[in-house]
Amino acid sequence: MTSSPTPITPVTLATGQARTRLHELTVIDVRTPAEYASGHLPGALNIPLDHVRRALPEIRHAAERGDVLVVCASGARSENACKLLSEQGIPTATLAGGTGAWAADGHDLHHPAACDTRAGWSMERQVRFTAGTVVLLGLSLGLLVHPAFQLLAAGIAGGLVYSAVTDTCGMAVVLGKLPHNRPRGADLDAARAALRGR
Repeated sequence: MTSSPTPITPVTLATGQARTRLHELTVIDVRTPAEYASGHLPGALNIPLDHVRRALPEIRHAAERGDVLVVCASGARSENACKLLSEQGIPTATLAGGTGAWAADGHDLHHPAACDTRAGWSMERQVRFTAGTVVLLGLSLGLLVHPAFQLLAAGIAGGLVYSAVTDTCGMAVVLGKLPHNRPRGADLDAARAALRGR
């Protein structure tokens, strides 16, 4: 009978702490490929949050050889990833404030060459744009076609409140499945191979 791994409490590193230790950390960026392409910590490997389970063996391998830092835009997704990894007995740390705090503190972000990839919108910006568009559409159709279309705007408002209360975002999950937010198989395989080589 096998026992389940003992959960390990993830730690949080401030940007200054992470910067001084960057050379010894394995950095995993759990944002979408488009967000990753818009700027990431030097040396970070992109494994989007919804692919972390697939990469568990490689992440475990890297964690056995050194400390793993998980980052995202603001810290929320990296906390979720760290919680998942902790449940598997994999020790990790998260970056307080994410890449946003890293850049705000004046630390460099790596930007891939323009020919390699096009920069995309952050997931937060995609959610704001989509929610705003659907609300405007619902209100416009409610005025021009039928008042029942205003329920569309009310549904988005309710979803935003639920998102804030639960610190989850269903719209981000849906948007993350769009082609421009999905990793190419080769990119994910390359990140997993890099983890195996640690």
